[in-house]
Amino acid sequence: MAGLRLDGIGHRLLAPVDLTLAAGELVFLSGASGAGKSLLLRAIADLDPNTGEVWLNGEARSRMTPPDWRRRVGLLPAESCWWAESVGEHLPRARTAAATTPLVLDWLARLGFAPDVLSWSISRLSTGERQRLALVRLLAQEPEALLLDEATANLDPASRDRAEILIETYRQHAQAAVLWVSHDPEQRSRLSRGLDQRPGGRAFVIQDGHLEPES
Repeated sequence: MAGLRLDGIGHRLLAPVDLTLAAGELVFLSGASGAGKSLLLRAIADLDPNTGEVWLNGEARSRMTPPDWRRRVGLLPAESCWWAESVGEHLPRARTAAATTPLVLDWLARLGFAPDVLSWSISRLSTGERQRLALVRLLAQEPEALLLDEATANLDPASRDRAEILIETYRQHAQAAVLWVSHDPEQRSRLSRGLDQRPGGRAFVIQDGHLEPES
């Protein structure tokens, strides 16, 4: 189990942010277009210049190599990148038995894919298919914390529901801290209750360059 702590994380559009997510906690982030939500996630992932420090389970980001940090604190961007010819070439070798091929195939099935999707060419994928497969690719790295940037924005309702359930299942099973950018108030309300339907979950909004609790 790993919590995530931001100490003065800032970038050119956002005042320094202090925020702590407990292990297994889901926190939502919203704000107007261009407010800096995606930039904050990229700053946490150390993909853009930023100030401050991030801690994962008490370990400082600055003491890890960038590849190790980005594997342990996984970012799912709004638009995923693909660099090889087939889907299967993008799935990393599992670090432990927890992410063996049967589990990956189970995740694919949960999102509506048959095993032969691993042989599909990337060029044949729709935007929604790419988004769902990017989620599987991320989870296959067994991240200890998730940074989700509009993870279901391009999905139809059925696919959205499947993705939400998979993310929630992973969060609870792995006790992964999750910071989720979402513009959908119904989604934020729905998922803040969790699969067990108990109240919970915090929400913040970026306004005028500052992170504020959502009223």
